[in-house]
Amino acid sequence: MSVMNFDDPRLTAIGLLTEAYAGLMARFQPVLAAAKLSEIDFETVIRLARSPEQRLRMSDLAAQTGLSTSGVTRVVDRLERQGMVTRQACPSDRRASYAALTDAGRERLQSVLPQHIQDIEDSFTSLLDAEELEAFLRTLRKIRDVVRPCATAGAVEPGRTCPPGDTAPDVVTTVSAPSA
Repeated sequence: MSVMNFDDPRLTAIGLLTEAYAGLMARFQPVLAAAKLSEIDFETVIRLARSPEQRLRMSDLAAQTGLSTSGVTRVVDRLERQGMVTRQACPSDRRASYAALTDAGRERLQSVLPQHIQDIEDSFTSLLDAEELEAFLRTLRKIRDVVRPCATAGAVEPGRTCPPGDTAPDVVTTVSAPSA
């Protein structure tokens, strides 16, 4: 029986990433809660806001958020009841529909973004200089493209597949800086 190295740097790397993510989400939660948005509600509306025409096919929204099709349907149903999102039929495919951000959704998002961006700055991006931030973003994209290759589904031309290593433009993640 081999002895496992509990100080393996790979364990340290994933542990630090997990701790940083949990800490950031804890800092962001009060602002989202004050706006009556859950993390997944916020992720959904910000992805829609940053997508072409502020809408995404439901299947692409599911791929981007990592939710199942039924999970994204429940989130969109809830956001639709709040007037933040609406469904639109796809003119070229009767089986598909879009989730689209409404004016009310845009307004709610605009009300929370200034403080959310300030929280990101205070607890994340201001800790890195410009070169460190760019290197960090490149590293995160490299990892993201392997572990969630469809995280940008719908942000590129229709029909494009999402193979590992795909370098489609970023749409958003809760803690990422806007892409250039």
